[in-house]
Amino acid sequence: MTRDLDAVARDVVACERCPRLRAYCLEVARVKRKAYLHEEYWGLPVPGFGDPEAWLLILGLAPGAHGSNRTGRMFTGDRSGVWLYGELHRQGLASAPRSIGREDGLTLHGAYITAAARCAPPDNKPAPDELDHCREYLVREVAALRNVSVRLTLGRIAFDAFWKARRELGHEALSPRPEFKHGASWDLPEGGHVLASYHPSQQNTSTGVLTAAMWRAVFDKARALAGV
Repeated sequence: MTRDLDAVARDVVACERCPRLRAYCLEVARVKRKAYLHEEYWGLPVPGFGDPEAWLLILGLAPGAHGSNRTGRMFTGDRSGVWLYGELHRQGLASAPRSIGREDGLTLHGAYITAAARCAPPDNKPAPDELDHCREYLVREVAALRNVSVRLTLGRIAFDAFWKARRELGHEALSPRPEFKHGASWDLPEGGHVLASYHPSQQNTSTGVLTAAMWRAVFDKARALAGV
């Protein structure tokens, strides 16, 4: 299991499938944001992160240009990560309430974090073919994470990416076709559940589309679905 995930991580970091995204990530890493001029940006595709024995798989959209593209760890270095790691710590799934960088010593227990796209896209909008190029990595992660019982998808793009990955793994389609709705969940014929949530992006959290109470309720429901 760990060996399979390590192999995916190596392949992700070495990936050059999307020239537009690679050029953008490298340019962002070269120019940098003023607040981070003293830092060396990661600038590479970002691998998944977490516990190989996880019961909870968290699927986001893509690295942030000055977040994960800077730090090299999923959901690390931006506002969405503050929400995610803060709640994971409250739930006993993260060793610390804040993730600063890939060398900060933070560990996850029972959770694994990945994304539909592994490179930061301009305007946070990966193209359909770029998502297609990345799907193999998600398929391999889903297959390797054998203890997962809840798949938490953050936002519509992540939601769609999971169902496409599941189809590539050969599982039967659900009828009626699942439609994204915050807080909704679906039982899977192969076992386990899918749970949908709004993404904890700054846009969603600053406008009240996603509140702290709504966010905590998502993780409470994930625990209830998993029975943990």
